[in-house]
Amino acid sequence: MLARAHLAVLDTLSSGYEATLDDLVAGTAYSRTHLYRVLDDLLTAGLLTESRGHHNQRRVRVTDDPVVEAYRQLTSKLGHVEWINLLSPATIRICWYLDEPRRVAAIADRLDISRQAVHNALSPLKNRAMLSPAGPEYALADDLHPLLEFVQALVTHEHRKRARHLAPSATVEWCDPKRALIRVSEPEDTDILRSSDDWQVSGLARFQAFGLRFYLSGEPAFWYAPTEELTPAEVVCHTLVLDSDSRRVSYAMLLIETAEIDEGVLTDIADWYGVAAGVSEMYQALREDLEQTDGHTVRLPSEAEYSALKAQYAGT
Repeated sequence: MLARAHLAVLDTLSSGYEATLDDLVAGTAYSRTHLYRVLDDLLTAGLLTESRGHHNQRRVRVTDDPVVEAYRQLTSKLGHVEWINLLSPATIRICWYLDEPRRVAAIADRLDISRQAVHNALSPLKNRAMLSPAGPEYALADDLHPLLEFVQALVTHEHRKRARHLAPSATVEWCDPKRALIRVSEPEDTDILRSSDDWQVSGLARFQAFGLRFYLSGEPAFWYAPTEELTPAEVVCHTLVLDSDSRRVSYAMLLIETAEIDEGVLTDIADWYGVAAGVSEMYQALREDLEQTDGHTVRLPSEAEYSALKAQYAGT
């Protein structure tokens, strides 16, 4: 996650001009030694490019990475805010969850930190009246959409960088500050991620762990959340995030029945993925006649299609 010194360098270079180390020392007030480390971090992250000038002098400029563009938009549209002093790594992570009103307890649980840590990270935003409503649920004020876009670009960038370090073909399908769901397109990338302790197979490829094996037409999806057990409810959500066509919805419904996933548990988890409405429609379909259920968020299978699937894989 970018610290204040990293933001200070991006801020100094946001106009797109090339700068020397001396320029950055003058523009940021950080020492040369510290800036050397900061520049190395930003170069590794792909946010800067480097060239050599007279006497092999180091010169850097920003790239066109989405993170750089999002930060440029943030400082352009909300230039009256001292973002360098406001955005700590902790505050950036908290802001990810402020796209809609959320309780401090829910954010703390998702990040596995204390409620006090969330309050501390929110404090700079509260002091500047950037939150609406003001509690017990919190969200960013309507005019702070550029901040949300920057946070989303940064978090996605970090997960993409982590994944592509091992698997160059990886694309991020969903993420939050601690977790990521990715796809890969190359078999060798699949092999590498399968052997990594930090990545778990998810989506349809995970169904075999519950006695359900389906044909995959491509490489499996992978889940990054090293300290968490991948539950059947998470697998259902991942399946819907990756694709909500009737085939995958049918498989997800079958896993719900096979693993006897509680509706309340799955609905709570699905809310974080933005698929809660689809999950509600699936449970309604399981309780009632599929032919009488109107699926507006997901494409529900017909009664005949789902019965055939259950007969084939569940033996019913």
